[in-house]
Amino acid sequence: MGIAELVDPHAHEPLTETAWDEQRARSAIAAIVAETEAAFDPDELWPAHPLDEEPEEPPLRRVASLYLGAAGVIWALHALGRPRLAVLRRDWAAIATALPDRYRAEPDFPEVGVVPSLWMGEAGILLVAHTLAPAAWQGDELLDAVRANVDHPSLELMWGSPGTMLAAQVMYERTGDERWRDAWEESASLLWEHWRDELWEQDLYGHRAHILGPAHGLAGNTFVLARGDLLDGNRRAELDRRVVATLERHALRADGLAQWPPSLEPSSAPRRTQWCHGAPGIVASLASLAPADDELTALLVAGGELVWRAGPLRKGASLCHGTAGNGYAFLKLHERTGDGLWLDRARSFAMHAIEQVERATAEHGRGRHTLWTGDPGTALYLAGCLAADASFPTLDRW
Repeated sequence: MGIAELVDPHAHEPLTETAWDEQRARSAIAAIVAETEAAFDPDELWPAHPLDEEPEEPPLRRVASLYLGAAGVIWALHALGRPRLAVLRRDWAAIATALPDRYRAEPDFPEVGVVPSLWMGEAGILLVAHTLAPAAWQGDELLDAVRANVDHPSLELMWGSPGTMLAAQVMYERTGDERWRDAWEESASLLWEHWRDELWEQDLYGHRAHILGPAHGLAGNTFVLARGDLLDGNRRAELDRRVVATLERHALRADGLAQWPPSLEPSSAPRRTQWCHGAPGIVASLASLAPADDELTALLVAGGELVWRAGPLRKGASLCHGTAGNGYAFLKLHERTGDGLWLDRARSFAMHAIEQVERATAEHGRGRHTLWTGDPGTALYLAGCLAADASFPTLDRW
């Protein structure tokens, strides 16, 4: 088995030869922020990008969610403005605090209505509002959303309780209010109860599958359980043991490289090498587990080598399924190992991501205004490369 059997070579492109340039990275961040702010419309928020439209689906309307919508863009602008990587031309707090009502009046996905999800619904929108302009009502409504999502059948980060657990943990860190710890533990207990085998079974979009990656499966669930210190010591030790064993068991290896399938179902082939499925997301999400485990370090390094050898993604520069998201595997390995090689590789991907954003903007005549699939997420990755900071947006830090 060689690398061509571990990745889809047609999904990747040759890495740019442009050397790391700090000033160009700063200029690219400033350009993304300026273009994103200029594209905002008070009535329509940000227009949907053609690449975010699904074939044979109705055009996206005004979108408020963290994943595809205004809440995510506003959070990214706020995060980039805090270290003054870019000068913001607008105070986004008022827009953020108005989003929950706008979302309830016109949910992002009319076919499912208002949902409590972190990425796709109320919880993420409320958490962004609380980040920019904290108020008691946001906490009350967010707590209701967390509790309403406890038994969501998807058992994954995007729609299910792991996402709203993360929101509860962030609020506990901010406020110290024990209600948030209680809400987290309610979801965590049920999630743990469903972890009967090595993987959870996801009930997602009408299909059942055992998924490994962070957006919908093992890596995301265990990341949330292990984030911070809310999980008791015995369970944390068991979590580390079970996850390491599962990664070892399902790793596909060749020539010092490691890859993981999207799921255990046969239909998961061909191999995908992006943050949401495959080695990049596994490495980025689980690099903080069992820090003294040399065998896990070697396995994660083999995953990082696969990401490097595969090269940047042709899809573009985004976090979820683009070059920036893949680059976080390198930043996480730099954090875990202290080896400067990984920071150099992250910065090489950053330069490629800049060029991808510039090409896409020229082709479409506009930017792509989402956190997870668009330019603001890429700007956050560039900021991480500047600061050698591996914190993944809205997962590690808020």
